[in-house]
Amino acid sequence: MSNIAQAKIFFGSHEENKIQQQERTSPFDGSVVSIAPLCDAEDAKKALSIAKEAAKVAAKTDLSQRILWLEDVVNKLQEYREEFAIMLSKEVAKPITFSRIEVDRCAETIKLTALELANMGGETIPTDIMPSGKKTLAYYKREPVGVVACITPFNFPLNLVAHKIAPALGAGNAVVLKPTPEAPMTAYMLAKIFVTSKYAVKDALSVVYGDAEIGAALVQSSIPRVISFTGSVPVGNIITKQAGIKKVSLELGGNAATYIDKSADLALAAKRCAFGAFVNSGQVCISLQRIYVNVEVYEVFAGFMAEETKKLKVGSPYEEDTFMGPLIDDEANKRANAWVASAQEEGAKVIAGGEAVEGIFPPTVMADVTDEMKIICEEVFAPVVSLVSVPDYDTAIEKMNDSPFGLQFSIFTNDLKQTRSFIEDAQCGGVVINDIPTLRFDVQPYGGSKLSGVGREGPKWALEEFTEIKSVVIC
Repeated sequence: MSNIAQAKIFFGSHEENKIQQQERTSPFDGSVVSIAPLCDAEDAKKALSIAKEAAKVAAKTDLSQRILWLEDVVNKLQEYREEFAIMLSKEVAKPITFSRIEVDRCAETIKLTALELANMGGETIPTDIMPSGKKTLAYYKREPVGVVACITPFNFPLNLVAHKIAPALGAGNAVVLKPTPEAPMTAYMLAKIFVTSKYAVKDALSVVYGDAEIGAALVQSSIPRVISFTGSVPVGNIITKQAGIKKVSLELGGNAATYIDKSADLALAAKRCAFGAFVNSGQVCISLQRIYVNVEVYEVFAGFMAEETKKLKVGSPYEEDTFMGPLIDDEANKRANAWVASAQEEGAKVIAGGEAVEGIFPPTVMADVTDEMKIICEEVFAPVVSLVSVPDYDTAIEKMNDSPFGLQFSIFTNDLKQTRSFIEDAQCGGVVINDIPTLRFDVQPYGGSKLSGVGREGPKWALEEFTEIKSVVIC
């Protein structure tokens, strides 16, 4: 046990152990890969109290220091890139190549935040624009909200932490982070770099581990001014009801779709769709789940899609050429198998995958899927994608929009008029032309409509979430 990574609670700038601990086992081979403290509601309350006092200091810290803080963290991430990547692969079984990419994206997210802080100002306001006004010096400025509570998921346990805590701390707030129970050590390693930086604001970041009890203590407290959560719709509903009068930012998932027009490059579209449906084992909020294909090219595209899917290597997350590893746990495996079995009973066909590879649920393509099937109506969060034949674009966009989710959609087409229509017609937070809806750049605004959530991530927009506007008039 001595060589197993062990996390500690961060109460501000101090680390503490707890007697009660929880082991994290690898989704790949079941071995114990990390140990984390088992926190309770009192730990969450203690962290919030520390953050409340730290927020007073953080708000008065020079912007230059906060930028240097973020830049120092970026440098440390780059220095320890391989250690972070290995821990990601251990805790959530992300293939090592993609783990390295996540570390790089995490560093980029923090670097972008540091750059964006220079633009976090206000503007002057002409108060004499109306006869009822008069000429004054009037402007608004952005100020930190105080304390931010951040709750993060397992699928990107490093970069999604950065998307929350870097803008929150950079804006001059104090933060209490509750990372996913599936990757406690990954979060601890990042938090430690923040906390031990020579530019760190004392006690501005605390980390507590756990699940529902900890989350409820953070959400229900009157101390945080913002709750930033990424996770499921049911938990998002609970947070909304429990939070009270405070800002709530929710990224809750999706049912990403694309349309393959008859004018599209079908081979290229299939290659990209296989990537978008199965990267990270389909455990991405914008994983491609629904593919609507023009009836005139349906059979050809289905053949390409099956072929591309069969090329993907499934296996150990520690091998350099592995594309896809296991799902996060046994429950996820059972759920994925149930989705496929249900669709088959309803008349769908498996044209790739369907049978476990070395005990791992494989990339699976379902053909002849119809609107009535459960597999196309809800978020699967597994490596399963459905092909649906449609007569034209109008039918496709109607079906795409007929969903309680609206995170990201895409289209493959060489028809400019259709492209312009799609940008206007798609009822979602983001659209992608001639690529997969899984495409996301960390510099962009990210979030959705309907049940996909409220608010936006991305450094520029997160800074808006974690600040409040103060209006000033000098007569």
